[in-house]
Amino acid sequence: MSHPDIPHTIDAFHRGRFHLIQPSARGHRSGIDAMLLAGAVPDDFSGAVADLGAGAGAAGLAVVSRCSRATATLIERSPIMTDCARLSLALPENSAFSGRCEIIQADVTSTGKARMASGLLDNSFDFAIMNPPFNEAKDRATPDALKAEAHVMTEGMLEKWVKTAVSIVKPGGSIAIIARPASIQDLLAALQRRFGGLIIVPIQPRPQDAAIRIIITGVKGSRAGLTFHPALVMHHETGNEFTERAISITNGIASLF
Repeated sequence: MSHPDIPHTIDAFHRGRFHLIQPSARGHRSGIDAMLLAGAVPDDFSGAVADLGAGAGAAGLAVVSRCSRATATLIERSPIMTDCARLSLALPENSAFSGRCEIIQADVTSTGKARMASGLLDNSFDFAIMNPPFNEAKDRATPDALKAEAHVMTEGMLEKWVKTAVSIVKPGGSIAIIARPASIQDLLAALQRRFGGLIIVPIQPRPQDAAIRIIITGVKGSRAGLTFHPALVMHHETGNEFTERAISITNGIASLF
């Protein structure tokens, strides 16, 4: 790595169909959430997806790993994480789709000329996916500044992320967000009058448990109403095995819908 002081791992996803270089001791490490977010993109998707706040690029790479005609732009502010993404694309294990990916180092919350100058052009993507920071500043503060940047939400951040998404997505294009259920009010407020036809999918650890995540999708400019889809249940009532549906989605075999 060009940051030799950063210990890292090479992690396999989608049963080895793609690999990701991630910092091992600091920063955000992607896992199930990123795979679920990628699963919100339809199987037959063939357009350009923007992975906002991509980190090392797990969700965006998961989309192009599953959707053979999709392209992905990984958008990330942190130089360390964008370096991980670049090195991930250079891995031989990712050669099948690395030519369909690009990386933009940019702040998702930038606006106007600054956003355009970074390469985030208006109406240039068919789909935006995002896993925005969802810990409030008072939640489990971490001494790891790189991790805090990925996990801790500042005032008005969701609004800024959605505003960027609506700017860069084409009319009729889509958005998908994974977040905590506690964020639903702020998310709906940010999405209002920007994205319609909203679908909310609760993510439950077990059938008897409350949801710990939600995935929200929507269509830019749609006037359709809000619907709740059946929950995705990750595990059976007992034991640690994943459900068949969870296995299919997290391994890039099927989409969420």
